[in-house]
Amino acid sequence: MEGVYGSIYEFEALPVFGEPARRDGRPVRPARRGRAVPLVGIVRNPRSHRNKGVAPEMADCSNILTQTPGTREELHYTLAEFARRGIDYLVVDGGDGTVRDVLSCGSDIFGDDWPTFIVLPKGKTNALAVDLGLPTHWSLAEALAAAQRRGTLSRRPLRISPRDGSGRSVLGFVLGTGIFARATEAGQEVHRRGAFNSFAVGLSILAAIIGALFGRAGNIWRATTPTRIVDRNSGRHLPYAGRGRSDERFLTFATTFERFPLGARPFGRNPAPGLKLAVIDSPVRWIVALLPAIMFGLKGDFLTRNGAKRFAANDLDLDIGGSFILDGEAFPAGRYVLDEGPQINFVVP
Repeated sequence: MEGVYGSIYEFEALPVFGEPARRDGRPVRPARRGRAVPLVGIVRNPRSHRNKGVAPEMADCSNILTQTPGTREELHYTLAEFARRGIDYLVVDGGDGTVRDVLSCGSDIFGDDWPTFIVLPKGKTNALAVDLGLPTHWSLAEALAAAQRRGTLSRRPLRISPRDGSGRSVLGFVLGTGIFARATEAGQEVHRRGAFNSFAVGLSILAAIIGALFGRAGNIWRATTPTRIVDRNSGRHLPYAGRGRSDERFLTFATTFERFPLGARPFGRNPAPGLKLAVIDSPVRWIVALLPAIMFGLKGDFLTRNGAKRFAANDLDLDIGGSFILDGEAFPAGRYVLDEGPQINFVVP
């Protein structure tokens, strides 16, 4: 797959367009002046599912800066200019993939000091909007009114980086391997047939479960992916309790979300904030049959003993022998570090 603003498949470094830097190499953002009227920078993705035309409220004026970058280089330049101007709010007018690209391109510009985010959910799935509790149709005017009421919610994105330091980090909110990656690919076909948001998620999950439950040996829905997971702090490997190869996993799913599409509760009713991981070691049929119940909170030692595990995590080493999905885009196999990125404050109703 290709990202919204072109491929970020190689984790390549991008140039920084002229902003000043601290001695530690991090950029300096201009001090904000306590403006009576906030300065708003909008990154608008015209290719997002529900972006047709330009709303009058997004027209350029003294405090609204609207940009529609067509490439990652243009996106990087746009974010650098927003940082130079010292914007108060960064508006992402698009879906989950657009948010991922903005976070990834802006990580070396804003560092740990991002402006407050406003997300206008215009994509095909908008899982971040579900987590934040955003209305499906949320206008810029409504979001700015909420911002004046100081309604915000904090999240830290996942950050995945090549372990050898050979490229740049990529930031997003949902990472998955194995059957998750195959279900995401199936979801692309569901989108082409006209299904979106939670309905599309449900259809993709159903297709994956049916394939894994009734498929024979060698069926792609029952395939496992070489996966090694190590806690960087303790050096301990994630234990294996499956029925196949100990260096392969049927599913790995990581996120910092606390609410999920369809009302799912894969980490229980009150999930801990921060990085969480769910792993299924092997495609045991009765565990596959219980996947809907597991997604909605079923837990127990009998699941853990048979290789279905959920836990909070900090810094992890991931060796992945197949592609993984981050917010809808496929990335290559490799050796990575997975941790939490900077705290982002999102405007919410």
